Parts: sequence; C-alpha cells; structure tokens
Amino acid sequence: MNGREMLVNYFRALRRVSIPKEVVGLGGCRTFSAGGGKAKKGSKGGGTADAPKESMLSKEVKSTAVVGANILKDGADPKILPDSEYPDWLSHLLDKRLALSELRRKDIETLPYEDLKRFVKLDNRARIKENNSIKAKN
Repeated sequence: MNGREMLVNYFRALRRVSIPKEVVGLGGCRTFSAGGGKAKKGSKGGGTADAPKESMLSKEVKSTAVVGANILKDGADPKILPDSEYPDWLSHLLDKRLALSELRRKDIETLPYEDLKRFVKLDNRARIKENNSIKAKN
C-alpha cells in the first residue's frame, strides 16, 4: 500500500467518526480587536490623524537592493538579481495553497498527492487544537 492509498483510507475512516452535538457546541473562538475598545482621552493609540511616514530611501535603492537583509556589521545590502539568476523552486514558494476549508470541500479521491498530504497535516492540527480546547474547559 503506497502513501496515497494510506491517506485515502485514513480519511474514509475519519468520515465514520461522529462527534456529539454537546462537544461541537463547546468549541469557542476567542478574537481580539486591534483598538481594544473605546480610546481614552489623551491615549497614544493610532488615530486617523496619524499618516504613514514615507521612507527616506530612494526608489532606485529599493528596486536594486534587498533593504534590511544585511546581517554583517560592515556589509552592504545584497543586490536584486534578474529572475533568471535564481533557481526555479524559489518562485514556487510564492504560490498560493488551498486552505483547510477549501480542501475539505474537494473530493479526496481527486486531490493531487501534495494537496492530500497538506490536507492530512492541517486536519490533524485542527483536531488537536479542538481536543485541547475541550480538555482545557473541563
């Protein structure tokens, strides 16, 4: 049995697992607001009057060097090279991958192997978080 068949069998088994309604109702979501409620008079919060300050660097420097990438005391920022100078795999790091909710809507039989592996990883992570939150409330 190869890796793909094992993953498909794993999810077929998970579909048979039922979760009681009481457990599903316990899963809460805590969110935090950026402002933290009403602003106090004289507070240092970011108001609408504060505009972002423009960078002191010229556009020419920004387009030819990676600003802030220098880690050496006496070094200079590395120059940006043409795309042909970089390896092919580097551009794939910017590709958007599907979220767990989108992967759940798709048929697992038709998913590519890489998406199936990602689905297993994200699904396991979500179930562990849910189980930990249920245990923490008890």
